[in-house]
Amino acid sequence: MRVAIGLLMQETNTFVPQRTNLETFRAVYLREGDELLSGFATARTEIPAFIDVLRSVEAEIVPLIAANAIANGTVTRAAFDDLMARMLGRLTGAGPVDGVLLALHGAMVVEDNPDAESEIVARVAEVLPPGTPIGVSFDLHGHVTPQAIQPDVFYVGYQEYPHIDMYETGERTARLLLETLARRRRPVMAFAKRPLIVSPVKARTVDEPLASIVREARRMEAAGEVLHASLFPVQPWLDVPDLGFGVLVCADGDVARAQQAADRLADMAWDRRDQFEPDLTALTEAIRIGLTSAGTTVVADAGDAPTGGSAADSTAVLAALLAAGADSAGRLSYLTLRDAAGASRAIAAGVGAEVNLTVGHAHSIADGKPVAIRARVLSVSDGRYQMRDAGARGMVMEQGPTAVLAIGDIRLVLRSRPAYEWDTGIYEAFGLSIADAALAFVKSPSHFRVGFEPLAARVLTADTPGPTCPNMRRLNFSRVTRPLYPLDEFTLKGRP
Repeated sequence: MRVAIGLLMQETNTFVPQRTNLETFRAVYLREGDELLSGFATARTEIPAFIDVLRSVEAEIVPLIAANAIANGTVTRAAFDDLMARMLGRLTGAGPVDGVLLALHGAMVVEDNPDAESEIVARVAEVLPPGTPIGVSFDLHGHVTPQAIQPDVFYVGYQEYPHIDMYETGERTARLLLETLARRRRPVMAFAKRPLIVSPVKARTVDEPLASIVREARRMEAAGEVLHASLFPVQPWLDVPDLGFGVLVCADGDVARAQQAADRLADMAWDRRDQFEPDLTALTEAIRIGLTSAGTTVVADAGDAPTGGSAADSTAVLAALLAAGADSAGRLSYLTLRDAAGASRAIAAGVGAEVNLTVGHAHSIADGKPVAIRARVLSVSDGRYQMRDAGARGMVMEQGPTAVLAIGDIRLVLRSRPAYEWDTGIYEAFGLSIADAALAFVKSPSHFRVGFEPLAARVLTADTPGPTCPNMRRLNFSRVTRPLYPLDEFTLKGRP
């Protein structure tokens, strides 16, 4: 048995001006051929899961490419075609395969195609003999469309948000492919969608209103009604047609049953639409609470989340902390900021030096103004650390040259590149204990809770600005299909 495996991931944010090119992918990773088999070390993600399942049955693995740009602006057609050429070249050059496993995100937008994943799958299928099964894993925040339904293709989405089941999703996908090849299963897909977008801070699968919909999906699977029921509340920072809450259901040969299940789950989401309003706190109030309350207050700076496509260089939090007197509060406040030039100057000055810097908005130039600071350099490093909290445990973060600065009682981790802010390692790896902080800001809408929540006296989500702002009404949509809730108040035919 020969099975090809590959990964092509990027979560697009159409509200940022920059484009994602080939160098953007290379800055995260672009691995080809045998590099896939060893390049993920102990990371609990999809490709290692594919490999483990296939090796357990002694299948021959045909590695294609693994390219990831995390989250960023729209992907250039040139970069996309280059990556597809690499993937398809390896696939056609490897000789016949029995099946293909792909790890995709689901929300990639190319300059001339708002549904890149459907194009990826179609182009892979074109070079395969008819009937060759393709198994695809998707992120829960995928923007799925009817074009995803293609012959001999099945999808399995993450079941958890925060994303703690990336490896397990890879396992589920690979095992279903093996069952398909053994003719024990005949996966067929159905799709449903409702005109609803959900702020990621209100889309946690362990909290209502999504939790009850998740339970129904798991009940359907446990009862044997469907093989997999995948929910896609969608990442909302996409200004594209047909945006909404999607459902993909995989059943064993029964399309009608799959469609019935997909419609039921999508209707459950629509019926609860008013319950998805996010719980947000004004930034100044979040700072006041943190500086005057016992224990550590962890605050999501969701508007500047790099895993949603923001540049991670907004000074909104830093400016608010300084205005609130946090630098002389007698208690510590932590935050991160991307500023390669500032990090370089601090590193050149050396540990213990006092530096005058102007930081922020080197990339998000239209979203705010840089802030002038005087700080003492506490430490310098290459910015490399291994994630240790649940979900992406074992993944190595490369955030580039990094300096930890003290601005009075404020601790600023100044880094050169954007990186996941999912893990307590964003502070702990650089000598800052979460337990020592009155305030710890994290540029993430929800995933950070896995590691940070157990250490926090309270967790707040600040209503911060930026291209990943948690308040959907702040976004300047112009291309989405209207009406769209919560931007518009309306009812659907046949629904309350």
